[in-house]
Amino acid sequence: MENKTALSIETLRKAVANTACAFRSKATLQPAGGEGTKVFPPTYAGAVYAAEQRRLPDRDEPVNCVLLDSVQSQANRMEEALQQAVNGCRIKLPVIEVDFGPYFPGDDKDKDMRLLDPVGKVSSLQAPHRIADAILRDSMLKGERFRQSDVGKAIDRVSLQNATPLFELCPTALLFGMWDSTGSKGGLGAKFERAMVSEIVGIDAVCGVKTSSRIDPLGIQLKAGPLYQTRDGGWTLDESEARQEKDKLLTLGKDGKPSEANHGNVTPSLSDTDRAGNFLAGGVTIASAEQTIVISLPALRRLRFPDGEGNFSAERDNAARIVLAALGLMAAALADEAGLDLRSRCLLYPEDELTWELLDRCNGGKFTLSAEQAIDIFKEAVDSAKEAGLPWHEEPLVLTPSDQLVKLVVKSQELAAKQDGDSGEGGE
Repeated sequence: MENKTALSIETLRKAVANTACAFRSKATLQPAGGEGTKVFPPTYAGAVYAAEQRRLPDRDEPVNCVLLDSVQSQANRMEEALQQAVNGCRIKLPVIEVDFGPYFPGDDKDKDMRLLDPVGKVSSLQAPHRIADAILRDSMLKGERFRQSDVGKAIDRVSLQNATPLFELCPTALLFGMWDSTGSKGGLGAKFERAMVSEIVGIDAVCGVKTSSRIDPLGIQLKAGPLYQTRDGGWTLDESEARQEKDKLLTLGKDGKPSEANHGNVTPSLSDTDRAGNFLAGGVTIASAEQTIVISLPALRRLRFPDGEGNFSAERDNAARIVLAALGLMAAALADEAGLDLRSRCLLYPEDELTWELLDRCNGGKFTLSAEQAIDIFKEAVDSAKEAGLPWHEEPLVLTPSDQLVKLVVKSQELAAKQDGDSGEGGE
């Protein structure tokens, strides 16, 4: 049996400071329902899966594979695991929050400032573009546009040679990548590559059959229509109660079929691929799934962390890089702890504990790392960074959404509610 030891902070420090290439984790996964159980990958335009052939080290010929969770989705899951750890007071991490709470239920506010559904807080761990997201850009800090405040202006000056502001405000942007395309420089805004990537792929994927059907217990027939729209957003069979437009009765949907109100049967049907041979959303069976996580240490070494006077030191640089490496290891461990429930009917289970391999020609090795061990290493790395003079915000920086942003959300919620009321689709 291969010898594995628990990863220590000393090993991490040496790996970051010297010439190690990466930390890598490869895990074999199976559906929670057991081997051979159908799983459902994410669908893309046209209701197809991201299926392709890949070369694997133990196969002579390319193998049919399907993407079960993309790099972007994995980053989001790890950030969500970090957010849950922050919420549970297990860790303290620099986070920027936009608080929409005061706008719900908002009975004392103008209608265009009253949310229909609660939004709560949206943090830089949840915003798609992290600290560079438009949600933060269009929010206020002490009555000032965030990006026009002293704090926000610091983001305009970040680069590989000046990563300190991001380390202080949003270190996950340095780990999972960022492009400040919505800032004052537009497309010329700062870009940071992903120093950490993770992906889950299904191996030996075989396309399943997509089924759709519904039996209506009321036995409502197609010819029972047409259904008409009412002024209050409902439907009626009575023409006298129907909504009119230019003396024309408005049907529910195109023809007023009962299925537009989610009534009636859906004829059973089967499909597997489209005309181009792409897998449709009927699920797949796989021999196994593989999750691969890589933390690039050269990417972290390219980052510099000057002090407020623009002075550099090797101690500061290494201390910040060690925090980022520890942050990545902790994010992966917390996500592993949370489980791999990727979406409906795609719950995966690892065959073994999370293991890391240090890719280093001189001092490599394999290590285990639990979530609690990862948290302890992270906290120790942060303490060392503080001693080296690096800034680290442990309390959230809270922003207020601008009036225009709130109005945009309110209007979008109203439109979504109207669309939900105006149409209904038959389903499985």
